[in-house]
Amino acid sequence: MPSQGHTVELGRDVPLKLDCGVKLGAFTVAYQTYGRLNEQKSNAVLVCHALSGDQYVASTHPLTGKPGWWHILVGPGRPLDPERFFIICANVLGGCMGTTGPASINPETGKPYGLTFPVITIADMVRAQAMLLDHLGVPDLFCVIGGSMGGMQTLQWAAMYPERVYTAIPIACAARHSAQNIAFHEVGRQAIMADPEWRAGEYSLHNTTPRAGLAVARMAAHITYLSEAALRRKFGRKLQNRSAFTYGFDADFEVESYLRHQGITFVERFDANSYLYITRAMDYFDMSADHGALANVFANTKVRFCLVSFTSDWLFTTWEMREIVHALNAAAADVSFVEIETDKGHDAFLLDEPELHATLSGFLNAAAERRGVAPAASP
Repeated sequence: MPSQGHTVELGRDVPLKLDCGVKLGAFTVAYQTYGRLNEQKSNAVLVCHALSGDQYVASTHPLTGKPGWWHILVGPGRPLDPERFFIICANVLGGCMGTTGPASINPETGKPYGLTFPVITIADMVRAQAMLLDHLGVPDLFCVIGGSMGGMQTLQWAAMYPERVYTAIPIACAARHSAQNIAFHEVGRQAIMADPEWRAGEYSLHNTTPRAGLAVARMAAHITYLSEAALRRKFGRKLQNRSAFTYGFDADFEVESYLRHQGITFVERFDANSYLYITRAMDYFDMSADHGALANVFANTKVRFCLVSFTSDWLFTTWEMREIVHALNAAAADVSFVEIETDKGHDAFLLDEPELHATLSGFLNAAAERRGVAPAASP
C-alpha cells in the first residue's frame, strides 16, 4: 500500500513543555501517512500505537520485514481505508524508531541522552502529536484511534483537545494504569537494569546492549497480552521438537520456545531505555488524578466515542472500560460500547476479529456520513 515516511523537527521556536517541568526544544518526530487530506480537511485519522508499536501501522517494517502491526485494519477496503481517510501514525515521544527518545543524541553533549532524557507522560506524547498535526496543516481529526497504550493516547486526545477530535475509539485500555500493570512493568524494568550490560543506561557508549534483560522484560509482558485459554489452545503442554523431557533447562515446552523467540526478536528492534521510559509513562497515566471524578474530565465534550473491550483481556479488563463508559454517560457524552467475546486476550485488538472490524466499520461509516466524508470508491 502506498505510504509516505517522514521525519520532522519540531519545538525549535516553541519548545514542548513536558509534565516533568522540562522544556524540550528541537525534537524529531518520525511518522507515516497513508492517503490524502481532502479539500475540507475533514478526513484525517490519527492512529496511536501501543508500547511495542511504532509508526509502521500498515507498511512493511524496515527492521523485521513484517507487515505493519495493524495492516488488517488499515488498507484498501478495510475500516481505515486510505482511499477515504488521510491516516497518520507517529512514533511516540521517547520511542526508538526515529522520534526523539533516550537513544537520540543530546545536542548539548553530543552523546546519547540515556537516562538524562526527561521522563515523559502520555499527555506529553499527545502534545507532540498535536504539534505534528499543526505542522501538517491538519486543524482537527475526524478520528483518533488506538489500542492499549494507543487507547490511553486516544482518551488523552479527547480530554486535552476535544475541539480537535470528532470521534475517538479507545480500545482495550483504561483511564488509569492499575497496580497489577505497574507491577508487571516494574518486573520488566528491573530485568533490564539488572543486566550487567545495561551500564546505568549508558550501554551505547560501550557498544553493547542489555539483550538478556530486555528479552526477559518482553517475555514477561507478552504473557500478559495473551489469555490462559489462548496459551492452552496454542501450546498446552506440547514439547518442542522432542518426545521426552531433557531433565534440564533448555526449552522443553513449545510455550518456552515461543517466549524466548519473542524476547530475541524484540531485542533486535527496540531500545532498552525506551522500554523504561514508555512503561513509566503508562504507569503515570491517571486521567482523573487532577479532576476528581472521571466524568469531570469529559464535561461538555462533543466528541463521539466508541469503546471496545474483550472478554478475555485481563491486562485491561472490561470493568475498567465500563468505568470510562459510565463516566462518559455521566458527562452526557455520545458514547457506544462493545464487549467482544474472544479467548485471544489483550492482543485481540491486533488480530483478525471480525466483530471488531464490523464494529469499527459501522461506527466510522455513520460518523463519516454525518460529517460529510465521502465513502471510498468502489473497487
